[in-house]
Amino acid sequence: MSLLALSKIAWVLGVISWFVLRLPFERKARRMKVQDARHRTAREMALLSISTLGLGVIPAVYAATGFPGALSYAPAPAQVVAGVAVFLAALWLFWRTHTALGRYWSVTLEIKDRHELITSGVYAKVRHPMYSAFFLWALAQALLLPNLLAGLSGLVGFGTLFFFRVGREEKMMREAFGAKYDAYMARTKRIIPGIY
Repeated sequence: MSLLALSKIAWVLGVISWFVLRLPFERKARRMKVQDARHRTAREMALLSISTLGLGVIPAVYAATGFPGALSYAPAPAQVVAGVAVFLAALWLFWRTHTALGRYWSVTLEIKDRHELITSGVYAKVRHPMYSAFFLWALAQALLLPNLLAGLSGLVGFGTLFFFRVGREEKMMREAFGAKYDAYMARTKRIIPGIY
């Protein structure tokens, strides 16, 4: 089996693992009553679509068909090993984030009924570890899929969602938790501990 085939298989297995990890948390979250939902907007749906295009559709087309072949290059073994390692780190962080959030998790901007502010576990290090995990996925994709479009589409797609959404999410959290969230913001960074 070629190194390219192995790198594509690693990406596919990473994506499948991502969805399998999320499934039980998604079921629990559906049972919680929503107090404040800001996800039913055209803007939010557009951002989610852009992210899905970059982290799902474009790379899946490349993995299945090799299109667009003109933008491909030969992967290096170290690149593929690094991609697998980064994807494993993304999956671990993704799982830890879901475990910390429990029933308060949601795919869109929501405050659940009797929502508690989570500041322990991975949330003690950064305010948005779920976004950190998605950026790690996007980086793993860039390493595992040796194609300039498919590889980088995750960083562009998810980066678009992040930069247009994170400010609105923090505003919603400040409205819900007031000074408690302000204090939490003062002692944590957004996605990279101690940096940003």
